[in-house]
Order: sequence, then C-alpha cells, then structure tokens
Amino acid sequence: MHTFSYVKAKSVKEAGDLLAQHVDAKLLSGGMTLIPTMKARLAQSSHVIDIAGLSELAGIEVKDGKLSIGAATKHVDVSRSAVVKKAIPALAYLAGLIGDPQVRNRGTIGGSLANNDPAADYPSAALALNATIVTNKREIEADDYFQGLFQTALDAGEMIVKVVFPVPAKAAYEKFPHPASGYAMAGAFVAQNGKDVRVAITGAGPGVFRWKEAEAALGKKLAAASVEGLNVDASNMNEDMHGTKEYRANLAKVMTKRAVAKLGGK
Repeated sequence: MHTFSYVKAKSVKEAGDLLAQHVDAKLLSGGMTLIPTMKARLAQSSHVIDIAGLSELAGIEVKDGKLSIGAATKHVDVSRSAVVKKAIPALAYLAGLIGDPQVRNRGTIGGSLANNDPAADYPSAALALNATIVTNKREIEADDYFQGLFQTALDAGEMIVKVVFPVPAKAAYEKFPHPASGYAMAGAFVAQNGKDVRVAITGAGPGVFRWKEAEAALGKKLAAASVEGLNVDASNMNEDMHGTKEYRANLAKVMTKRAVAKLGGK
C-alpha cells in the first residue's frame, strides 16, 4: 500500500472541499472496494477522506411516494429495514444477497453506486426503479448516471449524499450469483408502474443496462412468456473463464423471466 494522508471529515461540505483540493483523493465509507485495491497497489491516493458516520449521509424514510436512503447506509441495514421492506420489498431482498455477512455489514449503498462495478446489485435497482442519485452538488437521474464499466456521471469533487427511489406498484429482483464472490453473473431487476415496466440487467455486460425490448413486451402483458421469444444481444456481453457471452445473455433472459414470475406474471 502506498502512503497517504487520512482525514476524517466532519461534514459533507468538508469532504467535498477536500475532494476539490486534492484531485486524487478517495472517499472511505465501507471500504469494501477501496481498501483491497489500495492494499494491492491498484489504487493510489494522496488523501483518504473518511465519511463514515456522517449524519448527513444517514437515514431511511418514505415521503411523497419516494423512498430515500442515505449514502452511508449499510447493505445489512437496507435488507433489515422495515421501511424498505414495506415500500420496496425487492430492494431489501437485493441488499440481503450482496456478498457475504462481512461485506453486508461494512459496504454501503452510496459506495456501491459510486464504484459502479459491472456485477454489482444496486445499479440494477437504481436503473429499474428510475432512481435519483442526489449528490452534494446536484441531482442525477439513473438513466444519465451509469456510463459504462466503473464509469458514472459524478464529477471531480462530487459525492453521493442519498438515493431516492420512486415506490413502484411492483418490483422483483433475481440473480445468478457467482458461487465464490456472490457477484451477479447475471441479475435482473423488474419494476412496474401501470403499463410502464423497466427491466435492468447487471452482471452480464460491461455495465448495467436496460433491456428495452423486454420492457416493451412486458408493458403489453406482464408475464414471463412475454419475453420467451426475445434474446439479449450476446455480442455486448462479458466473456471469461466463468461463462461465454451467449451463456450470460441467456442467464439475463432467465433471470428476467424469474423476476417477472415473482411479480405474479405467469
């Protein structure tokens, strides 16, 4: 690990100011990605800014039909929250599937969305639920936020403060986890509001994406059979020792069908 200066921020403003002052500074909340990459010398920073415990980044509440979750909220707290379970049960279910108990007790929703790992779970929920990522500077719609492999719309000096999810009529998440890491080899989050259906796929490609063909079909009839004749474009999928492009494309379709089945569609 390279040497660095550690600073525990006293407020979101202070953390933002420090980010602006030090171009290569990194934020530390759960540390589930930052610490391992720094230990392996895959990441280097002059300053590590600790934002864990800031009250401005805490809290879970429902107001005006929207579920708001503070960026520093741990996965385990999302999974166990009675508020989340009542408003969006699928989001609580998703959080309970992330990694292992150690990861769920340290990792945070803001850290996951800021990192935007292509196999992370939360990006699919944010995209399918049409969430708004609220930062210390502005609000970013999910459709504009995710920009590919580990890439987001966050600017230098910008940090996530909270995530706001519109409460859907129905939602469900299904994933095929890698047996060792728990990351999604393919995961599908399906959300319905009337005839508006959004389907977000994670794990299968280089970044989370909406499967718009499935959305159109499910908007006409919310049933697993509606996507039977559709196929995810395999040319854009990931391929490695764990699975071919075609395998992941098929997994994405299967997970979508399972998620729709959970919504009550036959």
